[in-house]
Amino acid sequence: MKNRILNMKGSNKWKLSKIQFPASSFQLLTALAIAVFIQDGVQAQSLESYIQEAQANNPEIQAFNLRYNIAEEKVNEANWLPSTELSAGYFVSEPETRTGAQRARIGFKQMLPWFGTITARENFASSMAEAEYVEVTIAKRKLALSVAGSYYNLYQIRAKQVVLYENIQLLETYERLALTSIEVGKASAVDVLRLQIRQNELQQQKEVLEEEFLAEQTVFNNLLNRDQLMAVDLVPSLEIPAEDLVYGSDALTLNPELLKYDRLYESVAQSELLNKRESLPMLGFGVDYLPVTARTDMNPSDNGKDVLMPMFSVSIPIFNNRYKSISKQNELRQQEIETQKMQRLNVLESAFAKSKSQRNQARIKFNTQQKNLKQARDAEEILIKNYETGTINFNDVLDIQELQLKFQMNQIESVQMYYVQAALINYLTMQT
Repeated sequence: MKNRILNMKGSNKWKLSKIQFPASSFQLLTALAIAVFIQDGVQAQSLESYIQEAQANNPEIQAFNLRYNIAEEKVNEANWLPSTELSAGYFVSEPETRTGAQRARIGFKQMLPWFGTITARENFASSMAEAEYVEVTIAKRKLALSVAGSYYNLYQIRAKQVVLYENIQLLETYERLALTSIEVGKASAVDVLRLQIRQNELQQQKEVLEEEFLAEQTVFNNLLNRDQLMAVDLVPSLEIPAEDLVYGSDALTLNPELLKYDRLYESVAQSELLNKRESLPMLGFGVDYLPVTARTDMNPSDNGKDVLMPMFSVSIPIFNNRYKSISKQNELRQQEIETQKMQRLNVLESAFAKSKSQRNQARIKFNTQQKNLKQARDAEEILIKNYETGTINFNDVLDIQELQLKFQMNQIESVQMYYVQAALINYLTMQT
């Protein structure tokens, strides 16, 4: 009977209490602490592939990409000139000149910005497009973090269900053991009822977890913008690595949330260069054409010769308070961006420190539960041996079983917390 119970407890590949630390250092994949483990010859779809699918299909990412495309198109928009002015007029009372009467006046004029203005305008549009690109990167990384978090939640729920199933099976074995003990007078019907009540409680927890799984599966599939009922292929088991990757807080400077402020600062600098160019004079070129009617009363030289008059003009911004104000605004805007970046860095540093702490806490809790679980199993073995000698206390059996379940559940939560925090650390420190 003892061997039968122990063999059944170790049969399921999902059992997290069987996790062993790898001998070599565990390397987190570079996409938000993604880990894919192969066990019993089965390999689940990797979290990385789910993240790639989400980034390709998620409507929010598509919206950010469209915003970036619009910003890119504005570079082409920047290459423009003021509208060409065309004018035409007819003399109701024709003015007489030496060479004849002027009948009409036709002209056009084109204003041109100062040298380098168009280039400055294009550079400003390019800098704004770069800022939008960083926003796309941030959105993708946040989406990846959400997908990873939901994936690990699904893993936790499913692992807990497996543990509950194992414990229900174990209690059924204990129930059969109790029924046998009743026949020989070593147990009472109350022991059987207690075991059945405990089974009912575990079955309830298992069914509640199934509802949680379905809800979380909907969240996960919505992140991937696919059918809510599509199955999610989860890894059989996750292991806490023997060693953690070491990150310094200086790695935070590469976070896109901070690089965004660098791009914004540069866009303001380009805006100021454009402002200076626009404060310079504009040059105008044009020509007027006046058709002349030949005189009939006499024939002077150039009689009836049309008039062609080239023109040049300069638009001088004498009242340039507007440009001075824009320069002051740009200066203040750059100061604002610097303070915003400093504040954001403080927030990221706090999140980084907290995430590292929680990751370390998860490892400590896991190791403690590992020790507790071993001791609980030793106690269970003693109880089984007592049965062989003719005595067994099913109250103690239930207490030990409840402790084991508690330790197993805590281990699963520790593993889930470790990977959630590892994903957050990667989000905070990984380069774009």
